[in-house]
Amino acid sequence: MHPTRTVGSLQVSPLCLGGNVFGWTADESASFAVLDAYAAAGGNFIDTADSYSHWAPGHAGGESEAVIGRWLARRDRDSVVIATKVGSHPELTGLAAPTIKRAAEESLRRLGTDHIDLYYTHVDDETVEVSEIMTALDDLVTEGKVREIAVSNITPERLRASLEFSVAEGTARYVAIQPHYSLVSRDTYEGERSALAEEFGLAALPYWGLAAGFLTGKYRPGGAEVDSPRAGSAAAHLATERGPRVLAALDEVAAAHGAAPATVALAWLASRPTVAAPIASASTPSQLPALLALPDLTLKDTELATLTEAAA
Repeated sequence: MHPTRTVGSLQVSPLCLGGNVFGWTADESASFAVLDAYAAAGGNFIDTADSYSHWAPGHAGGESEAVIGRWLARRDRDSVVIATKVGSHPELTGLAAPTIKRAAEESLRRLGTDHIDLYYTHVDDETVEVSEIMTALDDLVTEGKVREIAVSNITPERLRASLEFSVAEGTARYVAIQPHYSLVSRDTYEGERSALAEEFGLAALPYWGLAAGFLTGKYRPGGAEVDSPRAGSAAAHLATERGPRVLAALDEVAAAHGAAPATVALAWLASRPTVAAPIASASTPSQLPALLALPDLTLKDTELATLTEAAA
């Protein structure tokens, strides 16, 4: 792949491979095929969570980590940057210090490794003081079990409090934020959260950058029904004014470059202030080329403006 991006002390690929599908819509052999193809293309950054995929019938959570762990056992551990999350596993919900520490041990066991490169709080737990959360995470860094810490779903107020606590107390501090952010979901990140990321130097690593597949262009007004567990949330964007408008802008820019709409959507995201690497997942290797083409696509300022306006 192309030059890496900096996330704290980590050097990561410009496209982060989402692991939510591993062990769910992609069985183990399909997951291994996707991971192998991503690594063969030079990718090194894999995102998962201890809760993936507890929502699937018969699953308990941890399935994705376990698949990644078995794949990782065949590779050089230091060649891969693994990100996972704490707080949403059905048996380990919340962010009390004992929960964080036990969940980290469980993730390390499933991943078959002695350290997690990037450890996120998945969803903030406002019943726990910021000081307790940050101190527990700092302990994991001090023990060498976690290299860098990050945050996903959190209010701006709690994010600022967490960052200011770390600065004041000299603990490990968040180096990244994983927001819900895409061409059709801008208000979840732009504004207070992005301003905080800029102020404190956080790298943004957006999830749902393709809006559950909507921005791949396979969902169209009057188009064929798509057989996917995420079809409902993706197709919902068709019912908005913005959704079809964004698709039209994506088609226009994609045609000018001979690129896939998904590549263009990710390139727009990668161009946004604070964004280091968008996250996107693939259930089969055939879905990867459009994602891996991201670093090769440079959009003109006028094209970025067209997309931004359509996504207003």
